[in-house]
Amino acid sequence: MRFYSGMKILRNSLRSVALLLALLLLVGLAAVAAPAQHGKYLFYVGTYTEEGSKSKGIYAYRYDAKTAQITPLGLAAETTNPSFVAPHPNGKYLYAVNEVGNYKGPNSGGVSAFSIDHATGKLTFLNEVASRGADPCYITVDRTGKFVLVANYTGGSVAVFPVLADGKLGEASAFVQHTGHGTDPKRQEGPHAHSIDLSPDNHFAMVDDLGLDELLVYKFDSAKGSLTPNDSPFAKLDPGAGPRHFALHPSGKFAYVVAEMHSTVTVFSNDADKGTLSPLQTISTLPKGFTGENDDAEIQMHPSGKFLYASNRGHDSIAVFAIDPVKGTLTPVEDTPTQGKIPRSFEIDPTGTLLFAENQKSDNIVVFRIDAKTGHLKPTGQVLEVASPVCVKFVAVQ
Repeated sequence: MRFYSGMKILRNSLRSVALLLALLLLVGLAAVAAPAQHGKYLFYVGTYTEEGSKSKGIYAYRYDAKTAQITPLGLAAETTNPSFVAPHPNGKYLYAVNEVGNYKGPNSGGVSAFSIDHATGKLTFLNEVASRGADPCYITVDRTGKFVLVANYTGGSVAVFPVLADGKLGEASAFVQHTGHGTDPKRQEGPHAHSIDLSPDNHFAMVDDLGLDELLVYKFDSAKGSLTPNDSPFAKLDPGAGPRHFALHPSGKFAYVVAEMHSTVTVFSNDADKGTLSPLQTISTLPKGFTGENDDAEIQMHPSGKFLYASNRGHDSIAVFAIDPVKGTLTPVEDTPTQGKIPRSFEIDPTGTLLFAENQKSDNIVVFRIDAKTGHLKPTGQVLEVASPVCVKFVAVQ
């Protein structure tokens, strides 16, 4: 009897442990699926400092997501044409391109590394390396925080740089020069790499090349920092489209490319295991009847995966689309005026609550509230005065 009683107690104990493990797993999954918490952040604004601009570099703001309070912290670092910035995953460092064509000689821009002071928002310069191509315009940090990836627009190339133990950048671990041209002899006379983004599993790098009308896919080795052409090396867009920026659906099943020259978004189905992209839909970002000049710029996915946003420079608006959860295709919702000129870029805050539209030619950032049910944008009344804003990126501080 004692033996059977002991076995019964053991079975009950094992059952309790199994239930506890299952509960912990569910809690963990819920935490992964939950939206970002309403914490406190710094955000940094990349700008153009070129002739005619009043900007001196990268500017910092403090943001309380719970209260939506935004506090300007002033110039965080003086540096030349830091048009695009990217924070390190650990929140300790910030990296910026220096969009010039003559850094330490012709045909190269620069890439700068900074450390972040969470108390003041100030950036301390660490070092700068050559981008290996003229006019670097986009930068991202890989998921491990070991490498920085850069797209060189005029150079028509992409490069990878190792992040050293102290946050500084080493010399390039990979460099790929694109070749060829598109159908527009003025704007597509050669390759123009405009963005480089990584898949969630860190295995693939997607590069929009405006000059080639291609979304190129590379295998990324996060141990070596190398790029090699994927088995399916690129997806084509319409001739003369001019692909610029890329967004991936949270499900990983769909990808979206905004085309600068055609003012369109192309939807792709995405094989996340193979890095293969197949076109599903191309849709205009402009309202029917608009006949003026326009260049598209930025594209952003709402954290919920329900809405997609794209910026129109010329029409000066943010195009809002609803996403079909099964097909991934887009349905227009509205075109919201950005209340400024030339919204070169915009950013959605980590909680998915606010959208920050950077009006480059109006020297301001206009803040909009996002309706979680409809995707509609409504001005909050907050307008941040900053010269020639191009890019906003958030860093969690609490």
